[in-house]
Amino acid sequence: MSHILVANDVTKQFGSHTALKNVSLEIPKNSIYGLLGPNGAGKTTLIRIINQITFPDQGSVYFDGELLKTEHIAQIGYLPEERGLYKSMKVGEQALYLAQLKGLSKAEAKKRLKYWFERLEIGDWWNKKIQELSKGMAQKIQFVVTVLHEPKLLIFDEPFSGFDPINANIIKEQILSLKDKGTSIIFSTHRMESVEELCEHIALIHKSEKILDGKLSDIKKAYKNNIFKIGLETDNQELLINEMKDKFQILTQHYDDLENQLNLEVQLPSNESREILSFLGTRANVNEFKETIPSANDIFIKTIQNKNIDHE
Repeated sequence: MSHILVANDVTKQFGSHTALKNVSLEIPKNSIYGLLGPNGAGKTTLIRIINQITFPDQGSVYFDGELLKTEHIAQIGYLPEERGLYKSMKVGEQALYLAQLKGLSKAEAKKRLKYWFERLEIGDWWNKKIQELSKGMAQKIQFVVTVLHEPKLLIFDEPFSGFDPINANIIKEQILSLKDKGTSIIFSTHRMESVEELCEHIALIHKSEKILDGKLSDIKKAYKNNIFKIGLETDNQELLINEMKDKFQILTQHYDDLENQLNLEVQLPSNESREILSFLGTRANVNEFKETIPSANDIFIKTIQNKNIDHE
């Protein structure tokens, strides 16, 4: 697998504070890579190093197979959490100015802006000032100027901040479209539902160290804990539950009057799903039997908690 970005043992200190400690990452090309972690974990420092706003004290960063250097900035697009548009400038004037800073000619910038303004249905904003726009509207402009020069690598830091659900979905669709066209994307967010929807790979940074990384589907499999959701129809739920408690660990139970169904959450020892199915088959109608796969949010919380315990 080829990588758009590789970080090797990156360390960065600010005075006595260690912002990053021996962080290594491999970000595959043509992927959406989730960079996760609590506030203050070190994510922003790593992003600033990639953008050459600051530099590592130790370690190295490679971009598309080459040691990261100044020329690579033209191939990177960065949408920071704190936006940087000039509020008193008109939208079109500012977008043209920023596009030309990225190396586009005025003619090419106008052509690409026309395409994006039509795509996001914001063509009538051209002569508005940024200060006349809502936060979400300004976000769309910031998104456009970030992707306009068609960089190899896009870095989005909380890209859905300020958006209502409809506009968040529009931007999500554009991010997926960019990925489908070959762009590599680093996606930094606290919104775990967005991670589930967009990211193929993730890395979790906590207290300056990387504590988890890999393909999200593989991480989920590794964090499975043999918990099953079971939906049953039975004439005597009390008797069934008492029998089950002698054999299996019931975590939760409730009766759904609407579905006329007993819903259970049961934790099984490894490889005992057949045993419980055989047991239930003679005592109830099994409407649902599904293993619970941990969410990105579950994994995030559990990994951080375990790391905190290890540090105590």
